[in-house]
Amino acid sequence: MLTTLVALLAAATIAVPLTRRLGLGSVLGYLLAGVAIGPAGLRLVTEVGQIADVASLGVVMLLFLIGLELRPRRLWVMRQAVFALGSGQVVISTAALSVLAHWAGVGWAGAAVLGAGMAMSSTAIVLPMLAERDLLQSRAGRDGFAVLLFQDLAFIPLVAIVPLLAANTLPDHVPWHDVARAAVAVAVILWGGRFAIPPLMRGIGGTRNPELFTTTALLIVAGTAYIASLAGLSMSLGAFMAGVLLSQSEYRHELQADIAPFEGLLLGFFFISVGMSADLGLAVAHPVQLVLATAALLLAKILIGLLLAIAARQDLPNAIRFSLALPQASEFSFVLFGAAVAAGALGQAEAAMATLTAAVSMAATPVLFALSERFLLPRLEPKTQPAFDAIPPEDTPVIICGFGRVGQIIGRVLRMHGIPFTALEGDQGQLDVVRRFGNKVYFGDPTRPDLLRAAGADKAKLLIVAMDNMEDVLRVVDVVRLHFPHIKIMARARNRRHAYLLMDRKVDGLVRDTFYSSLKMAEGSLTLLGIPGRDAARSVALFREHDERALRDAHAVYRDETQLIQTTQQAAEELAALFEADRKS
Repeated sequence: MLTTLVALLAAATIAVPLTRRLGLGSVLGYLLAGVAIGPAGLRLVTEVGQIADVASLGVVMLLFLIGLELRPRRLWVMRQAVFALGSGQVVISTAALSVLAHWAGVGWAGAAVLGAGMAMSSTAIVLPMLAERDLLQSRAGRDGFAVLLFQDLAFIPLVAIVPLLAANTLPDHVPWHDVARAAVAVAVILWGGRFAIPPLMRGIGGTRNPELFTTTALLIVAGTAYIASLAGLSMSLGAFMAGVLLSQSEYRHELQADIAPFEGLLLGFFFISVGMSADLGLAVAHPVQLVLATAALLLAKILIGLLLAIAARQDLPNAIRFSLALPQASEFSFVLFGAAVAAGALGQAEAAMATLTAAVSMAATPVLFALSERFLLPRLEPKTQPAFDAIPPEDTPVIICGFGRVGQIIGRVLRMHGIPFTALEGDQGQLDVVRRFGNKVYFGDPTRPDLLRAAGADKAKLLIVAMDNMEDVLRVVDVVRLHFPHIKIMARARNRRHAYLLMDRKVDGLVRDTFYSSLKMAEGSLTLLGIPGRDAARSVALFREHDERALRDAHAVYRDETQLIQTTQQAAEELAALFEADRKS
């Protein structure tokens, strides 16, 4: 086992940096590493099935993390793309590829299985490939994800239909037992994500034990996948559902941070296992057939994807990206072919060639996509502003992230004291406004480590996070803590909850957005009501001191709703007693 692990890690360490340096992405590196150390290569690893079983958890974790990024409201907004574009891609691709398979001499039952299996696209390839190029939020990325999500949903009935193709007859009854079992599994996952997991996470969070929290996060992913598999559903679908249910949880960021390292490693092992399963002997025996089958698959799906993207009113660059991201077969294709062989709907020789074609298409997609990004799309896309402005090398001690209302005031005060700073702003509209008044501000997303490094984060002393969006503030803090741990951080908190999350990250200072302005308004209001200015100022100072102390006390228990309510009530009673004592004195 140790020899296998060393071989896996060594192959990935060598192959992945090479392919990434060539601009071909990490997926191709993992596939080539699997070919090199597998049964058809150096034979350093021969038990491919055992590795594939464990590595499949990488796909499950990927879908869980995707679910965490999706709010139910956003999922509802995407419904048209999921069910219109997704169903169009699956139905048209299945029909076209089934006809091609039948023309190649496969019977209609087997051709239908091959068409449906090859119509699927690999979530584990497409999403990391798009993420490496920051394309997930593009139109092509959003529509590509919608199609992948529909394919995950469609895979379940496809597996159920395979035995019917073998029998060539319709069943005389509806398999209500299987339907009920699937419905119960979905209900259990939904109930657990809504009612059981949140209090469990609060209890675990209260222990302040990072290892236990990580263990619980892995249990949630593996548990939901296991429940789905017991009901005959896709494991990745179960994990995705759990992720969506937890997407609005206060523990979303912690779950992402804990799962991401395992997801990346296991996903890499998954692609290595795909590379190891490639039958190179079959490729050597039938090279022309393999090339023709792979070319037909890629060309058919690229053409169908391009036409669908244009029909969905994507611009040409996004349409090309969409079509070139989805032409490969899927990890689900292997499962479908195996089920078809077991049911007698597909011959063993046909399944072997289909499996090899699917693997080659998975290896070819990153190459085609990288070549289009390097040579084709730059000629088609209009010249746009770079991801961030070129920042001249300056040893400024302060970096201000976000140059809106708050950031501008801080900058003016620093300028009064002769303290130089570098200001970063990701909103182009806001940037145009502040530049008209002579402010020197650079465009870019402060959550990116490369931008912070270009802004001088390696040598800066203080980073001020003055951005509006709460999640962006937390991301900047997390990135800085990871890549630039020497910098002191002063952060803007939108509300009390946001303040607790920043305190979890041990920022060096934080200011609640409206706290001090509210205190000032309260003091002015008391004065206008006839209370002497000195008394009004003393009351506000008393409230401020008490509230800041209450904030620190409540931070220790804010994950436990019962204790938080009790602490808040106690703080309110103490404040009332303080005011009463101050009034009598």
